[in-house]
Amino acid sequence: MEWQGWFALSLMMAALAALILTRTGPHIVMMAVLALLSISGVLTPGEALAGFANSGLITVACMFVVAAGIHSSGGVDLLVHKVLGRPQGVRGAMGRIFAPVVLLSGFLNNTPVVATMIPAIHAWSRKINIPASKLMIPLSYSAILGGTLTLIGTSTNLVVNGQYQELTGEAGFSLFSITAVALPVVVVGVLFIWVLFPRLLPDRSDKRAFGNLREFTLEVAVASDGPLVGQTVEQAGLRSLDRVYLVEIDRRGNIVTAVSSEEKLQGGDRLVFAGDTEAISDLLRINGIVPSPENGHSDTLNQDRAERCLVEAVVSPHCDAVGHAIRDARFRDRYGAVVLAVARSGERIQGNLGNIRLEAGDTLLLEARPAFVSRQRYNKDFLLINDLDKTQPRHERAWLAWGILAAVVLAAGTGLTSMLNAALVGAGLMVMTGCCNVAQAEKSLDLTVILTIAASFALGAALQKTGVATWIANGIVELSGGTPWLLLILTYLAVSVLTEIITNNAAAVLMLPIVLEITERAQLSNEPFVFAIMIAASASFATPLGYQTNLMVYGPGGYRFTDFLKVGVPMNLLVAVVTLATLLLGWPLMQ
Repeated sequence: MEWQGWFALSLMMAALAALILTRTGPHIVMMAVLALLSISGVLTPGEALAGFANSGLITVACMFVVAAGIHSSGGVDLLVHKVLGRPQGVRGAMGRIFAPVVLLSGFLNNTPVVATMIPAIHAWSRKINIPASKLMIPLSYSAILGGTLTLIGTSTNLVVNGQYQELTGEAGFSLFSITAVALPVVVVGVLFIWVLFPRLLPDRSDKRAFGNLREFTLEVAVASDGPLVGQTVEQAGLRSLDRVYLVEIDRRGNIVTAVSSEEKLQGGDRLVFAGDTEAISDLLRINGIVPSPENGHSDTLNQDRAERCLVEAVVSPHCDAVGHAIRDARFRDRYGAVVLAVARSGERIQGNLGNIRLEAGDTLLLEARPAFVSRQRYNKDFLLINDLDKTQPRHERAWLAWGILAAVVLAAGTGLTSMLNAALVGAGLMVMTGCCNVAQAEKSLDLTVILTIAASFALGAALQKTGVATWIANGIVELSGGTPWLLLILTYLAVSVLTEIITNNAAAVLMLPIVLEITERAQLSNEPFVFAIMIAASASFATPLGYQTNLMVYGPGGYRFTDFLKVGVPMNLLVAVVTLATLLLGWPLMQ
């Protein structure tokens, strides 16, 4: 290889290191790589920016808008309320979840699907008296499995198809090309979840006074000029609250524990409670209770409190506040919100709320202006936003939104038009018919995902242009001795490992040019290898950080990291075995 090849290889290794070892956003890393490839002359400006004009990427953006139309019109709620009902037992509840989630995820991006389903299933679990910890991981896993069913089920499938067309000049795959591989995976995966997960998943139902799985640490203050000053805890109504408990009082640095009912409240007292979100909502309506000043509260934000709402947010790994104490995170300046409570792995965290250092997966209860929800719903800082003061929308256009989605699928599936054109028309119709407005369509476009995908194309093109892909492919072919089945297994394992440690889209885009070189060098059919990339890049079950829907259910389900390892590692292995067996038995590897 010449210097361009070594430069491209070094950039790839540096990008992988940055994605694995730092919290730098993948879009930042990949855009930096794109810039260096263009500046160095390894790629021409046209080659470096070609990813932004790729049909797969544009299709992904359009499907975000289509998903926004289904979400905003209340289409998901329409399906949920007609399907869930009142099942008998955990397996019955899981069975009610599988059908709508797998179906929705097959044709919509699974992130908005799971975001919509979480509050619905959480409320439903309390209604049917089944712990949410028994249902949240099955929700995420079934969404992941469903996303593999079609070419538009995940952004990964669309992007791999787009890059495949660009690198090979071939027509690419149809909407249901991957279904024959994915269907056995979905069936076996769902059966595995249904049979074993009721025993393997933890029961985090609260046997004490609290009715909600997530127990928050909440810190509020007694208003100095409020009506509670001078009243006892009993007189203030703080002893008889349902599902929330006064843990201690911080009075100018002196901690009062085992608080007596006769303890008199003083202005400025900081009250530390433990409880669930619904009980906390009731507590904050008490006249004389205000957010604690050490949690980012300010007089400006405290004004017009009636116009503000409570929202629940799960912290993503890329949130700027991760690693910072709540007091130092400047929530008001960054997000226009006040942190009222925090839960980690479904439990309250001991100590002063302002000193808690935020971690990815923490569930925050925030008090913010209504605009916060619309601004942050698709922001990289929070993977889940649940507006506790509002029910999900139920609009008369829900059926229309479903009709538009069905038309998109029908047009693309029958070959009437390309997937790109079908998605463009579908996105336009969602806006024109009012299923979502222009602002909602704009917010649905996940800019970090789009930038990551587009910039990753540049690195993939550089690996192929400079001969790095050929060099790596030769090494893998020699390692396997040219054995086709071993090459397929190595391909799957490489993508699967990369997906667990970097993003699924980046893993797929980086591996595809290498795999195409492998198949060309070994004179193998590339189709089963491309399908292996698609499945392996999506099938990430082992950690809550491996796939964004896993992290979304991490807090609401009250899970610990080990809960995902316990059920996710067997799921990874099972999906790998079924996928590889299906490909080896159903597809000829030789050309």
